[in-house]
Amino acid sequence: MERSRSFPSRRRLLKSSALTAGTYALLPAPRVGAQPRSLDYPLATWEPATTANYTASSRPDTQVDLVVIHVTQASYRNTLAVFQHPKKRVSAHYVVRSGDGHVAQCVREHDIAWHAGDWNHNLRSIGIEHEGWVDRPGYFTDALYEQSARLTATICTRYGIPKDRTHIIGHYEVPGTDHTDPGPDWDWTRYIRLVNTA
Repeated sequence: MERSRSFPSRRRLLKSSALTAGTYALLPAPRVGAQPRSLDYPLATWEPATTANYTASSRPDTQVDLVVIHVTQASYRNTLAVFQHPKKRVSAHYVVRSGDGHVAQCVREHDIAWHAGDWNHNLRSIGIEHEGWVDRPGYFTDALYEQSARLTATICTRYGIPKDRTHIIGHYEVPGTDHTDPGPDWDWTRYIRLVNTA
């Protein structure tokens, strides 16, 4: 004689599912832009670019020998939105806000941000965008210069990059570019001095 199996009732299954769902509903949802376990620059906040806008990599530290300075030609918030839009095909490792010098990291340093417009320069550089416009020098605040210089100094120390104008370049210095940033009002003398004293 076959033994009858005891299965839980439909009601019991639904009740159990509801209890389980209720428990998970009480757990906090992951925050958009939540910090990864560690940032390359601990003073930054994590504002990740979409993975469609950079190349995931594990490039060796010895490959990085340049820092490229950019100006966004957009607001801080709009720049982050562009980096998070999957069809824009552009990103930088960092964005520095004009008003207070706040730094957002958008791409991990071991990954290749698409910022220079030249693949060879993307492969060997860290890109830093600065909120502002090349023809509006008021955006180049003391806070922006100081916090950006601190970031650049940290990057240069980490990778053994000389803190000079040969290795800290403007976007306009990338071969083949049609960009003019950071523009004629960017104070290179001041910036390099700040990088070297940070």
